[in-house]
Amino acid sequence: MRIAVRTFAAYRQAIGQGELTLDLPDGSTPRQVWAILAERYPDLKRFPPPARFAVNDEFVGPEQALVERDEVALIPPVSGGDDGPQARPVAAEIRVGLVRKPIDVADLVASVQHPQAGAVVLFCGTVRARSRGRDVRFLEYEAYETLAQREMRRIAEEAARRWPVLRLAAVHRLGHLEIGEASVAVAVAAPHRADAFAAARYVIDTLKQTVPIWKKEVWSDGEEWVGSGG
Repeated sequence: MRIAVRTFAAYRQAIGQGELTLDLPDGSTPRQVWAILAERYPDLKRFPPPARFAVNDEFVGPEQALVERDEVALIPPVSGGDDGPQARPVAAEIRVGLVRKPIDVADLVASVQHPQAGAVVLFCGTVRARSRGRDVRFLEYEAYETLAQREMRRIAEEAARRWPVLRLAAVHRLGHLEIGEASVAVAVAAPHRADAFAAARYVIDTLKQTVPIWKKEVWSDGEEWVGSGG
């Protein structure tokens, strides 16, 4: 059978391409796809194995049986939980997105304003000039865009189930970012500040852990995809 494979961040750089096709025996698995590529492209062995796999834009287990024309995505560890209160139905207005132009923080805050809100909390992550003891020149962000936006919405909806928020917006920047630019922003409106703070923290912390977005730090003497080792 023939399948398509998508790679990202450090894996894409090691292979030299983000998309390729493989001819495999029927019933092969995502774990076997990784093993085959690691043998074919030895540079991949410098990096940890995929944190997760996706088939046709859905997360799957490593032993999922593949079929003809499946698209397998190898998800490297991303750069970057809370039990919270009991879940509730989602009533909040939610906006999530990926952008390649500068994030308009004022617009994001304005988008969550609500007449019943007693608090609006904003988290804005920015590019710092020094990281892990090295001077950073700039950052590059890459994403598995279809799945990243779906996962961002899932996280936002879960936050709205756990806390009584009114409106929630989360935006992540992709591409080339200079020092001081905003890379991610989360804005939450709620009747009370404790809920707004808790929901905003849950969204940004979970986003950093699970959304397939990768960060490359570029220094004057090298570069590295954060979280991928190598």
